[in-house]
Amino acid sequence: MQPEVAAEVRDWLLRAAEDLREAEHDLVAAPPLIRGAVFHCQQAAEKTIKAFLAAHERPFRKTHDIDEIGSAAVAIDASLAAVVDLAIDLAPYAWRYRYPGTPVGPTEAEAQGALAVARDVWREVTARLPLHVRP
Repeated sequence: MQPEVAAEVRDWLLRAAEDLREAEHDLVAAPPLIRGAVFHCQQAAEKTIKAFLAAHERPFRKTHDIDEIGSAAVAIDASLAAVVDLAIDLAPYAWRYRYPGTPVGPTEAEAQGALAVARDVWREVTARLPLHVRP
């Protein structure tokens, strides 16, 4: 892997790790910041998948569509299909609860489930990347 590609992959992973930490922080706040937590879970999964695509030098457009980028990742490594399928459910968290006038927010249980999925995405994807790009 070229140094500039490795740097980009690492940057995506660092940002994804920050989103995971922010989601965790949001959920231990009193009261929990549930809308923020699910947003950060979606962002962590999205950025982790984008890191995988970058590592394989596969271009992707600016999007929050986990189905789109996840399909591209699965085309590279079919063993990611199960975790990508779970991550697709996080996609609406990128926008659904971010603005006024939206439906009632997610429950704390939903947020905990979203965090579990985002962690699974992180674990499964980073396991397939070289050690030198992992934070």
